Amino acid sequence: MSLPVVSDEVRRAVAEGRPVVALESTIITHGLPRPDNGEVARAAERQIRAAGAVPATVGVVDGVATVGLTGAQLDRLADDRAAAKASVRDLPVAAAKRRNAGTTVAATSFLAHRAGIRVFATGGLGGVHHGAATSFDESADLVTLAATPLVVVSAGVKSILDVAATLERLETLNIPVLGYRTSRFPGFYVADSGHEIEYSADTPEEVAAAVAARDELGLRSAVLVANPVPAEEQLDPALHDRALAEAWEEARRQGVGGHDITPFLLDRIRSATGGRSLAVNIAVYRNNIELAAAIAIALAEAA
Repeated sequence: MSLPVVSDEVRRAVAEGRPVVALESTIITHGLPRPDNGEVARAAERQIRAAGAVPATVGVVDGVATVGLTGAQLDRLADDRAAAKASVRDLPVAAAKRRNAGTTVAATSFLAHRAGIRVFATGGLGGVHHGAATSFDESADLVTLAATPLVVVSAGVKSILDVAATLERLETLNIPVLGYRTSRFPGFYVADSGHEIEYSADTPEEVAAAVAARDELGLRSAVLVANPVPAEEQLDPALHDRALAEAWEEARRQGVGGHDITPFLLDRIRSATGGRSLAVNIAVYRNNIELAAAIAIALAEAA
C-alpha cells in the first residue's frame, strides 16, 4: 500500500482536471467540541459539492494517511477523543502505531499536494508564538508551506500568536500573501489584526493568475490567501481584546506554556465570549471554504 491513500473520487477528479478542495481534520479532532465537529465536517463537504468542486478531507485512520475520507472515517475521527494531532513529522509514527489522527495545516498540505490537489481551505494558519525569540516556538505550518506549492485559504492566524513576527517569517520564507479584497491581514476572530499586507486580489481569477505565474517561475511555495471573516460575523473587537488579555493573564497565573498554551487560551476565549468565538470559528471556516472552491474552479477553468 502506498501512502497517502487517495479516494477513487478524488483521484479521478484530479486526473480529469476538475476542481478539488482539500480540508484539514484537526478542526474535527481538536478544533471544535462534539457534536459540532462532525456536523461542521459534513457541512463543509456539502458546501464544496454545492459550489461545483470535489471535497477531499484529509486525515489518518488506523495509521493510514488518507486523502478523501469516507463518511464513516469522518465519524470515527469526530468520535475519537484519543485521536492524535499529526503534523508532518508525526505521520510516520502515527502509521507505525496505527493511530487515528487529525492532520494539521502542515500535514494536510503535504498530503494534499502528494495527491495532486492544488487548493486547501483551513480556518487559521499556525504561526510564530509570543516569546519565540527564546523558545523557538514556531508552527511547522510555515516551513511546510514554504516548500509546498498549493493555494491555502485562511483567515490569517489566530490572534493568540505574534502576528507581526508571523508576517516577517512569511516574507523570509518567500510565501506570497494575498489579502482577499483587503490590504489588512485578518486576525481570525476579527477581520483586521492591525497589520497591513502589501498585495491583494479582488477575484478568484486574480488568485489563479498569481498561481500560474508562480508555477511558470518554478517557485515551490504556497500562495497564502488571507480571507477576512465578514465584518458582520466577526467577534466584537473590544470583546475580543478583553477576552484575549484575560486569557493571557490566567495562563501566566497558572503557569501554562508549551503545547498546552494554544488550547488553554482558545478555551478561555470561548468561555469569556459566552461561546460566541465558536460561532465565529465556524463562520470563518465556511467563508474560507466558499472562496477556496471558487479559486479551485478558476484554476480548473484556466488550465
